[in-house]
Amino acid sequence: MNTKGFLSWALMDRRTGEIAGSANMNASSETASMIKAWLASDFLRLADTDTNDATPSASSLKRLESMIRDSDNSAAEWAYNQVGRSKSIGRLISTCSLTDSKAPSTGFGWGYTKLSASDAVRMGDCIASGTAAGTKWTPWLLDMMRKVRGLGDFGISKALPAAQQSQVAMKNGWDVWKEDGTYHTNCMAIGDTWIMAVMQRYPSQGKSDAELLAHTGKVCSDVATALLNPDTA
Repeated sequence: MNTKGFLSWALMDRRTGEIAGSANMNASSETASMIKAWLASDFLRLADTDTNDATPSASSLKRLESMIRDSDNSAAEWAYNQVGRSKSIGRLISTCSLTDSKAPSTGFGWGYTKLSASDAVRMGDCIASGTAAGTKWTPWLLDMMRKVRGLGDFGISKALPAAQQSQVAMKNGWDVWKEDGTYHTNCMAIGDTWIMAVMQRYPSQGKSDAELLAHTGKVCSDVATALLNPDTA
């Protein structure tokens, strides 16, 4: 893949649990909005297992929907506070048996969670299996992830025929990282028999957000094409 910066990918076969990936698939990077899929899962599972058998309110579900479908950052901050901030990432690591990941340092937000591509597909499997959100709410969450719209609808699913794209659950993340002058773009998608993650850090200097996302979004779809649909690569 002809691109500058950091690029890592992993692919899990859901039928066997086997993970294949790039040589650096265990190297971690900040997730940006990709972590919102876990925040929704954690919120829903905790609500369903509450000692009072609490059910998420209509307004809470609306916020979670906006966080997943529209990548609403305000909704994500609300959810992050609700689930205990970095404590939630600790639960992610233990619940989904992650090996390369780290919660944000004190004072940093949810987007600074560090995952590797291999851990990102483990997180995806944890969501798809119902472990992350619980049996009751997993179908709802996967439905929201299949209905991502707007700017966040890019990447891995675009490697598939148009008729199949709507069946892929996804959550992507993208943002300029001022600390190192890179544009972070992370793609995570769940298919019927596979889960894929692509993680990138691409030099951002002199480029607009639109140019950066167009490039890195295409890298996600190009990697997916090579892995899922190689005859068209």
